[in-house]
This record gives sequence, C-alpha cells and structure tokens, in this order.
Amino acid sequence: MHNATRTAMPRAVHDAGTRLLFGCMGLGGDWEKGPLEAADVAAAHAAVDAALQAGITVFDHADIYRNGKAEEVFGRVLAERPGLREGIHLQTKCGIVLGTPGAPGRYDSSAKAITARVDGSLARLGVERIDTLLIHRPDPLTPPDEIADAVAALRAAGKVSRLGVSNHSGAQMALLQSVLDEPLAVNQLQLSLGHRGWLESAVMANVLDPQAGGPGADAASFPHGTLEYCAAHGAELQAWGAMDRGRYTRGPAAVPDSDRPAAALVARLADKLDATPEAVVLGWLMRHPARIRPVVGTTSPARIAACAGADTVAARMTGDDWYALWTAARGEPLP
Repeated sequence: MHNATRTAMPRAVHDAGTRLLFGCMGLGGDWEKGPLEAADVAAAHAAVDAALQAGITVFDHADIYRNGKAEEVFGRVLAERPGLREGIHLQTKCGIVLGTPGAPGRYDSSAKAITARVDGSLARLGVERIDTLLIHRPDPLTPPDEIADAVAALRAAGKVSRLGVSNHSGAQMALLQSVLDEPLAVNQLQLSLGHRGWLESAVMANVLDPQAGGPGADAASFPHGTLEYCAAHGAELQAWGAMDRGRYTRGPAAVPDSDRPAAALVARLADKLDATPEAVVLGWLMRHPARIRPVVGTTSPARIAACAGADTVAARMTGDDWYALWTAARGEPLP
C-alpha cells in the first residue's frame, strides 16, 4: 500500500513537461482474465513514478489492454494516491473486440458499444471523466453519424472531454469530422524509425515502381496525406510503437545485420548529444515538424528514465543527423 508521502506529484514534474506519453498496455500482468496480483500493483506504481519523474503527465490506455486489467491496475494506483488524478491527462480507446474460441476478433464502434465501453473504462479507472477518448480502429459497419451521436451524448453527460482516433487515415478522419461538432483532437498511429511508411510516402509520390520489399514499398502501407490532414486541422499526432521494441537501442552487436548501421549511428549520436539511445530514437521522431508525440510503452523504470531526454535531443538534432538516421534505417539512399 502506498502512503500519503507518495500521493502528490512534485511541482517540477508539471513545470518541466514533455511531449512524451506513457503507454499503459504493459500494466496489469498477463492477458488472461483474473484478479490483479500484488506484484502487478507494485509494478504499476513503479512505472507511474518513473513516468512522472520523466515529466510525463499523459497516460494512454485502451479498454482491451490486458483484457481490462491495465485500466483496473491504474485505477488502483489512482485510488491509493489521492491527488494524482488532478495532475494527469487520462486517455483511453475503444472499438476493438478481442477474439475468443467461439468468435473472431472484430471492430465495434456502434453507439451501444461505445457507451458500454466508456462506462467500463470509467469503472475500472475509478474516475468520472475520460479526458480523451480514441476510436481504436475504423469499424466499416458503423456510420460516422452514429459515432458522433454516441460521443455527443457522452460529452453532454460529462463522461468524455475530447474525441480522437487511432489508426485512421486522413480521409477517414475527414469523413468522421464532417459529422462532428468538435474537432478531432488526436490521431495515434504507428510511427517510428523502423516503421517509416508515414515518411516514405512523402518522398515516393513521384517515384515509379519502388523495389518490391525495399524501403519505398513501405510507403504503400501508409495512406499519404494523413500527416498533412492532421497538421492542417490541428489534430495532435501520437506515435505508438515509437521505439520498435528496442530495435535500434540494444547496440549494434545485439541487432540483425540489416539494422546494424542504424543502431551504430544511434549509438554515435547518443555520444555526440550526451543522450541515451532511447532518447535519440524518440528525438528523431520529435524532430519532424508535425510535432509527433511518442508513446513510451515500456514498463521498465530504467528504460522510462532513459527516454526523458528526448525533447532535448529533438531540439539539438541537426538536419544532417536526422537524414543520416533515416538513410541508415532504410538501407539505401533516398530517391
């Protein structure tokens, strides 16, 4: 049990700030349904402490993470630390239905599902309001006006403050926006040094026949114009999978041959910028003018702490450094 000496966040945490978010998918133990263990609660407290010390005050959830246990354990943390809720921003997602032996996984953004899922998240988190609700993935069977009506009712009830999306294209955002009274606040996408479709698509617009399986082929997996839509309409861009599970931060000797040039450059830039490799990888994303906000998904306090300097790296990284990392990761020169 955490006592009152750890309930309040230091004022310096609020004042320092960071564009990083903490992704709570790893909290709550395994993915099996069941009660929380004491070790799960302790691990959640340790991860939250590390995130706060890194200046992170936005905590990203989804109703499906750990079959609901990620939200549940975070609710335990909030209950054991009075005053914490007032200093943080809570974000969660709904719209994915996990598969079971008798039914396939699917998407459901119907009004009934959104309402029920939000109520479930509020109960697990032990709060009265979700600051930002994201539609986790597009549901082809739900008309946009049904989503709009459901969210309007939730906003009127004081249960949701802002609406955003995750894994949506710019065109899908535009269609949903056309029936909303408030602007979409966020789009959370897979953006990273290793998952570069968002970047490759910007330079492959006038390149014929990108090599099959080569760097240019990655552009086809990302709908061009999505970043531009977000920039034009003031929607915040968040990056999940931002560290690629340590793909470039484990050191050149610990990565596949194809990733060694990029991992070696990350290590050299870490020395040059007096930073950690994690901060370099995240800072590379944040250097982009779209003002990308990476989601830090690790639950290791040490690795969370290693991410803390990403804002500084983004400010100090030169254009040459940035392009060198991109080129090293893609494995061949830009067109």
